[in-house]
Amino acid sequence: MLIVTTVQSEADVQGILTLQQANLRQNVPVAVQADQGFVTVEHDPAVLLRMNQAAPSVIAKDGDTVVGYCLTMLPSFATDVPELKPLFDSIGELTYRGQPVHHYPYYVMGQVCVGAGYRGQQLFDRMYQQQRAVYGDRYRLLITDISSRNTRSLRAHARVGFEPIHRFYDPVLGEDWIVVVWDWRAGSPSETYRPD
Repeated sequence: MLIVTTVQSEADVQGILTLQQANLRQNVPVAVQADQGFVTVEHDPAVLLRMNQAAPSVIAKDGDTVVGYCLTMLPSFATDVPELKPLFDSIGELTYRGQPVHHYPYYVMGQVCVGAGYRGQQLFDRMYQQQRAVYGDRYRLLITDISSRNTRSLRAHARVGFEPIHRFYDPVLGEDWIVVVWDWRAGSPSETYRPD
């Protein structure tokens, strides 16, 4: 039976790392990347454990196996995952609805993934709804960035309610990124989202 919950144990964190390895860009054939998506960042196990102790991530489980995850990343971890530094730097410079983004209570989606064989079952949407249920009383914005090549992820985030607010190129990763925000105090998802 599939359940959506939060990380409860170190075994759950290890389950995230196992699923992450299977879906890292370098471990996924290019044709599969284009059709099914991929993840870019490989998290350090100790950092991921601390992230989950500070704010448990949302996971989907089939029995004891982690089959999906949405990594909750508080701004206090901005320097702990070097690959995400450009995103946090962008957040420090961006505005949203006329105010600097960092003036809003926010956190970052450190990464989201649904395992092969579990896609198309609404787990992505259910995990994001669980994020909102768990953290919606403390935060207004959920922010993440998505590789412009990851069209499946761009479409899925738009469907949930994320809107693009910025685009940047990261020369270290060699990727063009789209920064998206989900405003939990706003109305329905933007109908003008175009990831081009």
